Amino acid sequence: MSQPVVAQTKPNFTPIISQTHISNDSQDVFTPAKHLAFKEMPKVHTMKELGFSEITGVSPVAVSEPFRLFTKEAVMRMRQEVLSPEVFENCQYSSNLAQCYLRGFANKYAPFVYDVWKNPETLAIVSKIAGIDLVPEMDLEIAHINISVKSEEEKREELEAVAERANYEADEGIGGCPWEDDKPIVGWHTDSYPFVCVTMLSDCTDMVGGETALRTGAGDIMKGCAVVLQGRYIEHQALRTLGTTERITMVTSFRPRDPLQKDDTVLTTVRPISNINDLYNQFAEYRLQILEERIRLQLREIRDLSAAGRRVATKKLKSFIEEQENFLAHMNREMVDDEDVVVGNIQQDHITLDSPRKRRRIV
Repeated sequence: MSQPVVAQTKPNFTPIISQTHISNDSQDVFTPAKHLAFKEMPKVHTMKELGFSEITGVSPVAVSEPFRLFTKEAVMRMRQEVLSPEVFENCQYSSNLAQCYLRGFANKYAPFVYDVWKNPETLAIVSKIAGIDLVPEMDLEIAHINISVKSEEEKREELEAVAERANYEADEGIGGCPWEDDKPIVGWHTDSYPFVCVTMLSDCTDMVGGETALRTGAGDIMKGCAVVLQGRYIEHQALRTLGTTERITMVTSFRPRDPLQKDDTVLTTVRPISNINDLYNQFAEYRLQILEERIRLQLREIRDLSAAGRRVATKKLKSFIEEQENFLAHMNREMVDDEDVVVGNIQQDHITLDSPRKRRRIV
């Protein structure tokens, strides 16, 4: 058994990020008419289309194809807050799977970012694409940041390798085949939360790779999708990026607004890289709020039946009680005792170890 680590640790890591890309308009506030660039619905792929059961997940929609959500000005403003010294000093984490995450900063150090994901117009867009009314999972999961960086020399060498490989493929007639070094940033996994919206905060002009690959219900690989993804139920991975000094992605997690929808959120991937007090407080608060709303609805039904001189169906009421027992039991299992949380160690049983190279690739 691993030795428990109680105190939070700080990674010894400073990203190589050019500050010249950061906006100077630090007083700007999020304004949908000014900062949202959404024009038309992107193509979406359904769970059924990808080979999953129609009752898997919380929506018929599995994943969207990439689309533009924010203006350049909004992205620059978000970068300014995300890459601030306060965020790096107080909200930086690392794990056995990645060197740098920024978490739990939005409501403390990033008012623009926080307002972006709390705004009804942003939520309406994400919900429309997802096919279900969504709200942010909890404040802690607004704008989780993944950062990977390289030096200019590494970038140049990679671009040269890409050009050399492209010429070789053209000569050999094998263009489009997967690279032997097309390795993921993180292995195959599912998320802790029902839906995520992934926003790229880096310049993609010279970027090669960096896509999200999905594993379909039939085991095939689908590469290039994922901006809004039902990631709790679909295995996926972020592929390695070539030809750029940085890859910064912002991942905001969502859950259904309707308290009667199932909530099988797990904390497996986030417990080791979070302030455990904030995580458990917010997890408990929203779960107990769901339970409270469910009980209120059930109580109203009982009172209405009683007022009409009718009795409650015993089997139906017992089924409701059993469902809430399971809901609380699940919640209890996810709140692992503080002393048993190993900081930075994301459990490997959340990662699928078999190789996707043995499976057919869908481009």
